[in-house]
Amino acid sequence: MALAATPELRPANPDFSSGPCAKRPGFSLDALNGALLGRSHRAREPKAKLAEVIERSRAILGMPADWRLGIVPASDTGAVEMALWSLLGARPVDILAFESFSEAWATDVAKQLKLADARVLKAPYGRLPDLAQVNPAHDLVLAWNGTTSGVRLPDADFIAADRDGLVICDATSAAFAMDLPWDKLDVVTWSWQKVLGGEAAHGMLALSPRAVERLLTHKPAWPLPKIFRLTSGGKLSEGIFKGETINTPSMLCVEDALDGLRWAEAVGGLPGLIARSEANLAAVAAWVAGSDWAGFLAEDAVTRSCTSICLKITAPWFAALDAAGQAGAAKQIAALLERERIAYDIASYRDAPPGLRIWGGATVETSDIAALLPWLDWAHAQVRAQYAQQAAE
Repeated sequence: MALAATPELRPANPDFSSGPCAKRPGFSLDALNGALLGRSHRAREPKAKLAEVIERSRAILGMPADWRLGIVPASDTGAVEMALWSLLGARPVDILAFESFSEAWATDVAKQLKLADARVLKAPYGRLPDLAQVNPAHDLVLAWNGTTSGVRLPDADFIAADRDGLVICDATSAAFAMDLPWDKLDVVTWSWQKVLGGEAAHGMLALSPRAVERLLTHKPAWPLPKIFRLTSGGKLSEGIFKGETINTPSMLCVEDALDGLRWAEAVGGLPGLIARSEANLAAVAAWVAGSDWAGFLAEDAVTRSCTSICLKITAPWFAALDAAGQAGAAKQIAALLERERIAYDIASYRDAPPGLRIWGGATVETSDIAALLPWLDWAHAQVRAQYAQQAAE
């Protein structure tokens, strides 16, 4: 069997991980020279830097003026859990579950918070649940973009403008790469390490006036750990939304986050960031259209993510393998690309169908995506030949 020729062009940056994600183009550690290391985050200057992260984020995302935004611990996971534990229980809740993390939120609501009136609307990898089943009288928990499935919501038409429930949106792989419909959402969360390539462990929590009202009028039936508490003495802890974080942040990571935000402004703000991510998806889509072995995991084109671009292997030799064989073959393709220093960390998520996952967020150059694609053909041909030889022996 003839093997594909080794491509001549290599990606300038082989970082295609879905988190932590590639640093912005041109990044060097010199960008962090202004970090206020060894300072208390509650001192005037460090606190001002934390507030600057909040204000620059608000401005780039076009967040409504009456929303509150704060920096919280434990990345996007901490922000989502804070919202779930603090806000749910006042009315029935629907959860859209169509990939690993949204499945985790469903598990937390049903098994940890033990809400008997929780309803999980499920869909297999590659699809969205039946959005027509969402009840506007219920609270709603969703991921705007499925980081492990490459499936995103195309719009918010299914969310009623006059809804009674709150909408809690995990936007960690959507924020800064997709246009979020703020009027249809009440809680939005994300982390620094996705679209802007920041460092890990810090989350962002945005609350609408309706969410704040719920915080002030609803007392959960369970005790809240200190790290989740957004109110004190029946009042909102306003300091959280002015840079007074609940726990100690890394001022080195804060400086890095500011560097990413300044870069985002320099490339045209949200429209520029969206354009960069969509260009990456378009490059992969053009390649997939001509591929005889790869396809999108997302079945409907309008739901395909421009950040976590998930591919399945459609070749007959791969389909003939059992589940364990498919998982092993996909991992071999990813490992071969890593060994050649072409692409790091592009194996599909451990709970997802075997395949590849290429991060296409705004910090990834489309030229690097274009350089990667012929290498995918090359790696697939290598592994296919290996399996063909094994079958012949």
